[in-house]
Amino acid sequence: MNLTELNRIATAMVAPGKGILAADESSGTIKKRFDAIGVESTETNRRDYREMLFRAKEAMRQYISGVILYDETIWQDAKDGTPLIKLIEQSGAIPGIKVDEGTQALPMCPGELVTVGLDKLAERLKKYYERGARFAKWRAVIDIGSGIPSMTAISVNAHALARYAALCQAAQIVPIVEPEVLMDGDHDIDRCYEVTSRVLNKTFQELRVQRVALEGMVLKPNMAISGKKCPKQASVEEVAEKTIRLLKACVPAAVPGIAFLSGGQSDEEATAHLNAMHKLGPLPWGLTFSYGRALQAAPQKAWSGRPENVTAGQNAFSHRARMNGLASRGEWQSSLEKKAA
Repeated sequence: MNLTELNRIATAMVAPGKGILAADESSGTIKKRFDAIGVESTETNRRDYREMLFRAKEAMRQYISGVILYDETIWQDAKDGTPLIKLIEQSGAIPGIKVDEGTQALPMCPGELVTVGLDKLAERLKKYYERGARFAKWRAVIDIGSGIPSMTAISVNAHALARYAALCQAAQIVPIVEPEVLMDGDHDIDRCYEVTSRVLNKTFQELRVQRVALEGMVLKPNMAISGKKCPKQASVEEVAEKTIRLLKACVPAAVPGIAFLSGGQSDEEATAHLNAMHKLGPLPWGLTFSYGRALQAAPQKAWSGRPENVTAGQNAFSHRARMNGLASRGEWQSSLEKKAA
């Protein structure tokens, strides 16, 4: 393992003013997104949509540090025969790959899930590295509800995340470690804080046990935030203050960077929260975004599957990428959103 090189890539992934595009939606998820805009989810349409994003020069060159791909996408070629992964490299961004194989019900733990995909992961990583992937992603899902999460769910998911991370580093690939505490419930921000704290502490304990070099990884956590159904939604300032407090308590300074998931927040909320956190600096690690829907909802709608809308789709993507790029420096203002509109 060349830790110097892993650290160089991890640091580049969280470079100031840039963040990660999560374009790794599973076939089921992208079908839902395409259904919403009236586009059939065929392999060609999925390819055309992602090619549109990767060819958005302004966004990719100035605001995107890396792209997480789905297995289908990493092997696909653009319309002109150029591998999609090459389009990402040509823009100066780093190609990455989602390697988990989704979730299964966790035995003896009703309502809880465990992420699967460790079998044969070592061989898969080798092929992805040869194809050009330099980082990977694995998502664990922790739900908050009545009597959950159990310590069992937190432990098995943290253990799997650490095993995945160790396999990645052995394959000279930077692991993005993503323990996501879902925001779907009616819990308040303090309950989210408490559960996320338990999840992060257990995850870092497992990473140490499995000898993962913290300098060669990136953390992709949720923010401390109110559940969607909570009657009292925390303010932008409270989300920023509590998230930073939580991360300082749980994330070692050796980690080069933290790239948040948006987790169902609206585009503007995800941007505003990240921006507010940068007002609380200086911070021990790079802090940026690794958004999927919060970067893609606008371009999907603008594109709507029509070739004549490609430029409109790219403009919408560039706008969201720029807004989040500014937020990752603490330079975003809501008035910039109105200007673009």
